Amino acid sequence: MPNAFTPGRGHLSPADAALVARRARVLGPAYRLMYESPLHLVRGDGVWLYDETGRAYLDAYNNVTSIGHCHPHVVEAIRSQVGRLATNTRYLHTLILDYAEALIATFPAELSQVMFACTGSEANDLALRVAKAYTGGTGIIVTENAYHGITDAVAAFSPSLGRSVDLGAHVRTVPAPDRYRAGSSDVGAAFRGHVEAAIADLRRHGIKPAVLIVDTLFTSDGVLPGPAGFLAGAAQAIREAGGLFIADEVQPGFGRTGDAFWGFQRHDVVPDMVTLGKPMGNGQPMSAVVMRPDVIERFGREARYFNTFGGNAVSCAAAMAVLQVIEREELQRNARETGAYLLDRLTTAATGCEAIGDVRGTGFFLGVEFVSDRAARTPDRERASRVVNAMREEGVLISVSGLSHNVLKIRPPLVFEREHADLFVHVFESALARTQ
Repeated sequence: MPNAFTPGRGHLSPADAALVARRARVLGPAYRLMYESPLHLVRGDGVWLYDETGRAYLDAYNNVTSIGHCHPHVVEAIRSQVGRLATNTRYLHTLILDYAEALIATFPAELSQVMFACTGSEANDLALRVAKAYTGGTGIIVTENAYHGITDAVAAFSPSLGRSVDLGAHVRTVPAPDRYRAGSSDVGAAFRGHVEAAIADLRRHGIKPAVLIVDTLFTSDGVLPGPAGFLAGAAQAIREAGGLFIADEVQPGFGRTGDAFWGFQRHDVVPDMVTLGKPMGNGQPMSAVVMRPDVIERFGREARYFNTFGGNAVSCAAAMAVLQVIEREELQRNARETGAYLLDRLTTAATGCEAIGDVRGTGFFLGVEFVSDRAARTPDRERASRVVNAMREEGVLISVSGLSHNVLKIRPPLVFEREHADLFVHVFESALARTQ
């Protein structure tokens, strides 16, 4: 895991060192902590997180609580509903239908049915089951450093989990559409060519293609937002091969790109299925698969679906509140305008810094790529890591992304304002100076 705490490195207070030891003893060895010096957090409010000493940290990383930590409208919706009824989808209840209709209204008309789960991993697992039933295929195409979840089936097509997590024999990886390294070549045409080559290789091995699934901002591949429109050719290629195009909107969705509510809309393409997760309930477990009715018809006819907590009334109340806040507080507009301001300020701050090869982004999803050689565009993981930890020391939280872990992953809550952007850039500039 990039940007992970390594025991024996970083500074820990005696109390936090005891917590780390306690975690290892009780939770086992598989969990990871972020930053060289892990954070001990006790409270959140809007764009801020607070540690046990009361110190505030500007959260420019956490998209789970995408409309801000402990948003009062969401908190009240959860409190009110849990005091009335918490039940599942095997009983008639109007709230799940009200939310489903409100959610579907944000999608193109073709995508008119939705199924609920609890996590993005579950949503992608369900989408794969549906796709296999619809296509009769099993082949999956993803980008080289994609992350789509942690169930056994989904981990098998999440190469960012590392070499110790095996990819399935039915999985093919393709290079991410990286405009920074593409030069004058057509990013969309190149990406389509890679997908077509993967389709041919699947068929050569007797595997029928089922899906091309991508995070529409290619978040784990290094935050690759453009040029808008480059996904259309790849989506056409998988469909011509008898497969489906799935847009994983767990990270790009809910207005984060600023210029569209869903990341796929920037590419003028309508997916066959869309998977949703983290931001839906602003921290309350909630995920979904939105799809064309014909895609789900066979699966629904031949197999039943039930998820005890998927679509429960409390999560639906939280999710409805999230949609309401995004609309009432015009958070998509804020992501577009404040995100553009932050991108412009970061671009200016990076001018003249030989260690920065590229600054890119859309809305509230930005990437800053560090290189050790600008001409060769050689990834510099070490400098990126030092900047992340220097910013953490100064009270601003981000992380890294990309195949080489050399891209700053900047993903603030949708309630981030210009004053927060100014603070972010001030700390960024300080971190650049401190890590020369």
